[in-house]
Amino acid sequence: MTKFRKTSLILLSLTTSATLLQACSSDSNGGNNGAANSGSSANVSDGGIKKDGFPIVDKPLTLKMMSQDVGVADWNKMSVLQEMEKLTGIHMEYQNSPVDSFATKKNLVFASGDLPDVFYAAELTSAEQVTYGTQGVLVPLEKYIDEGYAPNLKKIFDEHPDIRKSYTTPDGHIYSLPNIDLSAVWYRGPMWYNGKFLKALNAAEPKTTEELYTYLKRVKEEDPNGNGKKDEIPLTSVKLDDLRMYFLGFWGIYNEVYYADKDGKVHYTPQEEGYKGYLTFLNRLWKEELLDHETFSQTGDQKKAKGTNNQVALFNDWFPYFTLGGEPSGDNPLMTPVKSEVEGSPVYGKHPGLSTNGTFAITSSNPSPEASIRWVDYLYGYEGATLFSQGPENTLWKYKNKETHEKEWLPVEGGKDREEVRGTMTPNYGIPAPGMSSSELTKGLKSEFDLWLDEQNAEKLVPIAKAPFPYVYLTNEQQTEATALLADLGTYVTQMEAKFVTGQEPLSNWDKYVAQLKKMGSDRIVELYQSAYDSWNK
Repeated sequence: MTKFRKTSLILLSLTTSATLLQACSSDSNGGNNGAANSGSSANVSDGGIKKDGFPIVDKPLTLKMMSQDVGVADWNKMSVLQEMEKLTGIHMEYQNSPVDSFATKKNLVFASGDLPDVFYAAELTSAEQVTYGTQGVLVPLEKYIDEGYAPNLKKIFDEHPDIRKSYTTPDGHIYSLPNIDLSAVWYRGPMWYNGKFLKALNAAEPKTTEELYTYLKRVKEEDPNGNGKKDEIPLTSVKLDDLRMYFLGFWGIYNEVYYADKDGKVHYTPQEEGYKGYLTFLNRLWKEELLDHETFSQTGDQKKAKGTNNQVALFNDWFPYFTLGGEPSGDNPLMTPVKSEVEGSPVYGKHPGLSTNGTFAITSSNPSPEASIRWVDYLYGYEGATLFSQGPENTLWKYKNKETHEKEWLPVEGGKDREEVRGTMTPNYGIPAPGMSSSELTKGLKSEFDLWLDEQNAEKLVPIAKAPFPYVYLTNEQQTEATALLADLGTYVTQMEAKFVTGQEPLSNWDKYVAQLKKMGSDRIVELYQSAYDSWNK
């Protein structure tokens, strides 16, 4: 693996995540019902809490932290956490569980009432936040944010009010904190062109769905890989899961389940006319063998094998060389979303600025919510975010210019893999941790390929980008109902999508299909999320 490839992978790990959480309700068998608002400076034994400067506390404070752990290193020996203890004066006792068993452990802790003082990287679902927040088990955080104990968070919330709204529950409280990414454009892999095929056909990037169809047809007929065989695959996929979001944007849809239009009206995507346009186009490609006929049967590895064999013209992946092989380069363009007959198309569902919800919470057992939120607030500022994402200064990196935040990588001792070493230094490795990411964190650390990606994004996606449907809260009863409805609807929609695309079900049966969706509760989904969206939008 080259230096450029390693650098791109490291930056990927620093700026992305997993997906947004919309999780179902969890039952509770009890919990600590202590007063959630009782935290104050007076609760800190023999010491006050500073609103700025370090250490945070006048006298040492010990807190119990519960988190999930990938098992790379002992948290007590992590240099980042040792630095935090020196800086803040707060000692953490770690109550970690392996990632695979953490959800079970978390449920047991809530049920028993034997609570940690803080949850870290806990993936608290919306249902857990509402349930345990209203029960008084989780402490409302907005009071401490607004009273000056979290200046970094307050600044982000003031500059990005939609982020604050997305983490305010229906009762007006914030019970958990997210991972915030202020620089990301993608939250899933985009589409890429095989640059060799474009060059061989002397073709410009298509700008409309009709031009895209024409280009894919040329790929099939004109042997752009030059091997004298008709083995080119114009467009490939794995069950359409990899291309669906990107292609829906060609018909003005920016979210694949539900979305709100410019007037604030919520729509259930699979019953919209734009979704029908998407199906119609893919069915056209299927009938003419422009869409890979192994789409619904192949694995991701099988798709990649076609790419490394130089057979694929258009495909999805995080980076193009993940599919085509070779090294990072600007030879394979990011696909420019194309325009359909729908007015206002194309659109692109961009990263919402929120990587993961429920990453940090304070419980009613905590002796000092003020100190705890000051501790985590450091991770939402440049210095703390840098420490937790890249490790201490002069270990894996150093400053070239501290004033401008420009950095450079240092050689890794013993020639070890940089990312693996990072995982022994910081807890922010393989788990959805609290904190923020921004372009300031990676100044000077980007390769030529990373800078090329920034240019492609700025040219092709940012001008048409639209934030996905916001993170909204339903009541526990509504969440339970929505989860059940969406599970059944999702199964049916996936089955019918494949049938419509492959022609097993004629698109002349569209009205029958929509009637079945409504019978299964699609309009109720719209009603539930319209209500939640209206509350969020107030």
